[in-house]
Amino acid sequence: MAGPNQISHEVIIDSAEESFEASQAEFSEAEIDLIVRIYNLIGERWSLIAGRIPGRTAEEIEKYWKSNHASSA
Repeated sequence: MAGPNQISHEVIIDSAEESFEASQAEFSEAEIDLIVRIYNLIGERWSLIAGRIPGRTAEEIEKYWKSNHASSA
């Protein structure tokens, strides 16, 4: 009976990873503009930037920045 439980667990993990990746891809142009402007003012203070963008965590913003603006860091 461990087989079906293991498969179910793998499906849950895959779903969580997919929704995390989807949330990262959903930055609006307004959010991106705000991230860039605040970053230019205060640098890599992700929690302060996240505090200005409702529904975003410091980790999401840092990950977005490092994956999309790595050459400017």
